[in-house]
Amino acid sequence: MSPLRERLIADLQIRNYSPCTVDCYVYHVACFAKHFGRSPDQLGPEEVRAYQVFLVQEKKASWSSFNQAVCALRFLYRTTLPQDWPVAMIPFAKLPKKLPTVLGPEEVQKLLACAHPPVDQMVLTTLYAAGLRVGEALYLRVRDIDSARMLLRVAHGKGAKERLVPLSPRLLTELRMYWQTYRPGEWLFGGSTAGQPRAAATVQKACQRAALAAGLNKHVTPHTLRHSYATSLLEAGVDLVTIQRLLGHSSFSTTLIYLHVRRVHLEGITSPLDLLPLEQCPLWGAPVASPNPPTTLPPGASAVPPSSPAASAPPSSATASEPTRQIEPPEAPAPPGA
Repeated sequence: MSPLRERLIADLQIRNYSPCTVDCYVYHVACFAKHFGRSPDQLGPEEVRAYQVFLVQEKKASWSSFNQAVCALRFLYRTTLPQDWPVAMIPFAKLPKKLPTVLGPEEVQKLLACAHPPVDQMVLTTLYAAGLRVGEALYLRVRDIDSARMLLRVAHGKGAKERLVPLSPRLLTELRMYWQTYRPGEWLFGGSTAGQPRAAATVQKACQRAALAAGLNKHVTPHTLRHSYATSLLEAGVDLVTIQRLLGHSSFSTTLIYLHVRRVHLEGITSPLDLLPLEQCPLWGAPVASPNPPTTLPPGASAVPPSSPAASAPPSSATASEPTRQIEPPEAPAPPGA
């Protein structure tokens, strides 16, 4: 490990960054240096801009990954390698705002029924029952379950923030059966390595397999169960402030996004199409009536209205088949002596 890498890791650790963030920043800085084949202390703003263009145009990185690289480079050149040039000039990308995917109760039941092995099924059940992030569920300990007060203590929340969430009686029953069968050690959901929690990638793959087996046509991830939990609470009448506390959101605007996917709210809106009379908005595929239908004239009838000047004019003696005759003036008499 190079001295610069060690210093970067130390700078992140003394600021109490999470291990996941430390690994992410070190990875992006290493990719940045590998792209140019030089140490970051020999690179400057032009190389940073060129690397951002590479991420967008050639690597086709997601905007989340792009912004992670920006955060890593800003930390590197602000803290570990302070520079004279303004580090704030490294721009962030504007993230697209997408609505979360939400599953209904029947879809959640199908998903959980198709999940295997049983350990991953129990993790997904906990995610939906308590609205946890996948990392928060994997770092649960047995002592975090307070069955006397029916509360679940989330000790490894995002940003190192603890919170309490209600413990479902059904979840408590299933966790007790799970504990009696597997007898977990330090972590409630242990992994293949002794003393380590279950890997998030393992749960994500199990969720994808379960969604495929359940026949769900939506993009389902473990975080989808957290969105479904929040939306179900909102539809049940729980206020947004309480939901914000239960989810552990720092910003209230993050919780407001669930207003856009609340089914009761959307079902109460009437489309202007449904307000139109049926005769003005025919069904698709029905023959469309012309606003001025053509009329069939009986034999011998004239298409000119009776009130028009052409209808009141006297009929001409000349017919259409006769040629037009030129009327010449009478010949004048010859003068005397001519």
